[in-house]
Amino acid sequence: MFFSDTMRRNLLILCCCQALVMSAGPLIIATSGLVGLALAQQKIWATLPTACMFAGMLVITFPASILMKRIGRRMGFTLGLLVGLAGALLSTYAIVERSFMLFALGTFLIGITNGFGQYYRFAAAEVASAQYRGRAISWVMVGGVVAAFLGPNIANWSRDVLFGVPFAGSYASLLILYGLSLVLIANLRIPMPDKEERSGSQRPLWQVATQPAFLVAAVGALLAYGVMNLLMTATPLAMVGNGHDFGDTVFVIQWHVVAMYGPSFFTGHLIQRFGVTRIMSIGAVMLAACVAINLSGLTVMHFWSALVLLGLGWNFLFVGGTTLLIETYTPAEKAKAQGLNDLLVFGTVAMSALASGFLHQLVGWTALNYLVLPAIALALGATFWLGRRRANAASMA
Repeated sequence: MFFSDTMRRNLLILCCCQALVMSAGPLIIATSGLVGLALAQQKIWATLPTACMFAGMLVITFPASILMKRIGRRMGFTLGLLVGLAGALLSTYAIVERSFMLFALGTFLIGITNGFGQYYRFAAAEVASAQYRGRAISWVMVGGVVAAFLGPNIANWSRDVLFGVPFAGSYASLLILYGLSLVLIANLRIPMPDKEERSGSQRPLWQVATQPAFLVAAVGALLAYGVMNLLMTATPLAMVGNGHDFGDTVFVIQWHVVAMYGPSFFTGHLIQRFGVTRIMSIGAVMLAACVAINLSGLTVMHFWSALVLLGLGWNFLFVGGTTLLIETYTPAEKAKAQGLNDLLVFGTVAMSALASGFLHQLVGWTALNYLVLPAIALALGATFWLGRRRANAASMA
């Protein structure tokens, strides 16, 4: 067995928290654009609350990493969940009172919780041996499979249960998810950062960030997330615009999130067997296939199959990028390297979420798909370049 009992227990807790906390993502993606359409005076701002969620992730990623270097993972995750409780309450109140700006602020606070939650994957790597870090990351990200079903279905089942106001109940349900997560995190047993991690010698951040492996890891992850988020956020708007009902949108988003996290059952094994750059390259090819399907039709099955490929491509690029990133820093450099990586990733995510609504309204669904092709080509080129560079170095050794 490659995990001890304590490691396995920690991974199970992190996996469950990943499932509960990340359920907010698909719930908001499936509903916030529609809530925005109902509340915003200018419909072009419909995806602003989604962008605010990712903006919350953006502003907290680097501070959260530095904070947890001092107070530890468990206290950091607890703080993030408390902010999430406040965000869920505010979002529910905003929907009932029909306040678009308060709703956007509520999703921003939920985004801060998601920003802390992104470090579940790094916490998983820290409790596993170096050989099995890829598998540990994959195990925790499997929680996203549960989130894929939990988030959209909670949105659908609870949309009308509170005050008869559509979707107010959906956001109130997040209170339960965050409360359960707090109970689980209280039982997490990860040691506090040691002396080496807190005060060991460090290279300048620019020196860490300009390593070829760091650059490719960051570029692969941010382009995977940016392309995925741009297309995913616009999909509910495109589906409604083409006459599909909310149930169809829930179905498509649900299976998209399954495809994002389902491969985590085996992505770590594939990386270990075939190499991280090869798996990342395959992920980029899957993103290109998604665009091809989006451009070929507008039926529910077109949207479904495209978003499944979008999720698969994201998984291969993002898990691969996270695994590659871990190779690039020492324990003392961990907080700033992880923080910079996620700052770049979620900066791209926030911009893509906001741009998605604008681009869908201004240029349309077809042009939006064409616009992501250069980013996909860059991700493919970067991973192929690093793979060749490593192969050449190995042959000369």
